[in-house]
Amino acid sequence: MSRPLACITGASAGIGAAFARQLAARGYDLWLVARRRDALARLAAGLQAKHGVAAEAIEADLTRDADVSAVCARLAAEAPLELLVNNAGFGSRGFFFDADPAQQDNMHRLHVLATGRLTRAALPGMVERRRGGIVNVASVAAFFPAPGSVSYCATKAWMLAFTEGLWLELRRAGSPVTVQALCPGYTYSEFHDVLGVDRSKIMTPGWWMTADSVVAESLRGLDRGRLIVIPGLRYRMLVALSRLLPRRLMLAGAARVRGPAVEK
Repeated sequence: MSRPLACITGASAGIGAAFARQLAARGYDLWLVARRRDALARLAAGLQAKHGVAAEAIEADLTRDADVSAVCARLAAEAPLELLVNNAGFGSRGFFFDADPAQQDNMHRLHVLATGRLTRAALPGMVERRRGGIVNVASVAAFFPAPGSVSYCATKAWMLAFTEGLWLELRRAGSPVTVQALCPGYTYSEFHDVLGVDRSKIMTPGWWMTADSVVAESLRGLDRGRLIVIPGLRYRMLVALSRLLPRRLMLAGAARVRGPAVEK
């Protein structure tokens, strides 16, 4: 029997690379999608050598329509596709009215449009085969709007709502296909390096998680059919507390926050 196939976007580092390592250990063949072909090729070669799986590096910039269309065409045509991980993403700093408009546009293109299009390409085949899963990597920021991260929080909230809506539709259709919104908090990766953020100044070490531990919780949740996975007890308690507070009080508190939002 052929091995199951997983497609992971943003696979060159961080949470995406952790998904690749752990899925390869589970015996998945991999499509690794990101902009940095060299990093993907190194990862693919290492996984093939260690686990004996097939791993293909697919260079694509998912803020570009043509690249999204190319990946969608492959997803729609690939019958053994078992899992899609929509992980590609980035953050920004600064007030929305001061931010680079092109950067903000690309964030919405990547988090919202690419996620929606890739999911739409992959899901019909999964529903027809009555097997498969989709993990949308959102963020704890989906629950907490914050100054300086307006587009990031908003697009991650969309990913959460989108995943919940898919879950409802799949249940209505009687489909066993699973979907998950993964909502990590602060995670050690290149994410904050790209932003130029000093980790020691935004959160104490106890709040930081490794990409491997985040992905391990995600895969355990996927095995159990959990819709929303928030890695780390502290973050689960934080989200639970936020849901008990009146919205106006939470927003008032968020308005006083200094520094970036809670992000992966």
